[in-house]
Amino acid sequence: MRAWLDRFFRLQQNHTSLRTEAIGGVTTFMTMSYIIFVQPAILSQAGMDKGAVMVATCLSSALATLLMGLLANYPVALAPCMGHNIFFAVIVCGVMGYSWQLALGAIFISGSVQVILSLIGVWEGLVAAVPDSLKHAIAVGIGLLIALIGLEYGGLVVATPGVLIGLGDLTSRPVLLVLFGVAFTSCLMVLKVRGAILLGILATAAAGIPLNIVRYHGLLSPPPSLAPTFLKLDIAGAFQVGLLTVIFVFFFLDLFDAVGTLIGVSSPAGFIKDGRLPRANRAMLADSMATTFGAMLGTSTVSSYIESATGIAQGARTGLANVFTSLLFFVALFFNPLAEMIGGEFSYKNLTLRPVIAPPLIIVGYLMMKAVTKIDWDDLTEAIPAFLTIIIMPLTVSITEGITFGFIAYCLLKLVSGRSRQVHWVIYLFSLLFILRYILK
Repeated sequence: MRAWLDRFFRLQQNHTSLRTEAIGGVTTFMTMSYIIFVQPAILSQAGMDKGAVMVATCLSSALATLLMGLLANYPVALAPCMGHNIFFAVIVCGVMGYSWQLALGAIFISGSVQVILSLIGVWEGLVAAVPDSLKHAIAVGIGLLIALIGLEYGGLVVATPGVLIGLGDLTSRPVLLVLFGVAFTSCLMVLKVRGAILLGILATAAAGIPLNIVRYHGLLSPPPSLAPTFLKLDIAGAFQVGLLTVIFVFFFLDLFDAVGTLIGVSSPAGFIKDGRLPRANRAMLADSMATTFGAMLGTSTVSSYIESATGIAQGARTGLANVFTSLLFFVALFFNPLAEMIGGEFSYKNLTLRPVIAPPLIIVGYLMMKAVTKIDWDDLTEAIPAFLTIIIMPLTVSITEGITFGFIAYCLLKLVSGRSRQVHWVIYLFSLLFILRYILK
């Protein structure tokens, strides 16, 4: 069995092992398991059944993550995306007034278009067209975004009138627990302990139990019924003129979040070779297919997760890590209380915190910062677009907006400096689309 796994996933070729991949896969699951509980809470605002959404989230995440591992051999896990679910429930179903069935139909159409583009081999060329400076900047920007989310989840930074962001209450129990988790994990990393991030998560969860922050409610619970959402999408209705913009936005968000995440997690892992991401078309095919069957099961856009960086930081280098992550999503259907303990929320004053998963997100922010040294800061036509990409992502909490500013600035500065031929035509095209998007917006 080990020999077959070695051949199929190319473990030796990627300088990894079964144990390392297992640790990486489990770590990735631990840091993204919160979506199992956040997703039902958000989509229920659109009138969807919470239990069915939870099951759809687990199943779509498990199948999509497994597909990515088997098809592209990358340790990049997939699940319903934060931000996309807000657009689905609050904007499309809330402000615009469409039913969740129509919204799922729009997502299915968007995913189907991406599947077609993947099959004709568009994505690998797209990744190659992105300049190296922006690839590294995307990695750094995503790292800062992950760190900001971790700081927010831990209550270390809070919304503050007048200055936007301020320091949280450092004497509160959840913040002290997060500080313990960051310190404990950091010490393990300094001591070069394998699985430091995973051990940090487990130690933080254990320490949170006597503090009444982490609640243990047992192990087993039967999964709810999927019937209320399964195959309830309205594909025919989604072709109405009013929904074309919605389909485009779903397509746009999924495309650049997926590309941005793949580049972001691939850069520190060393997957990008000579400016190209090998098997990019396969990775994007898996991502696109995930969106389509996620809509069929009854959940919003399924795409690559930036939290995969935690597993990669633990040494995961192949799709075998995804097998372990996928299995845990299946297991989460039956061990709902245990998964909730790791990704569960804790209310403090007017804040909703996730203190157990905050420390690993903060640590991963540091790990992804290392790509900043690969940017040519002496060439302003490379440095300024890279800086804008890096700074816009965390400040807008959007990977897409960071890429948008970076692309437009890159084209502008290359044109002004007389080096327009250094820019791939694809970057010009998307920059024009980005500008048009802002004009129409």
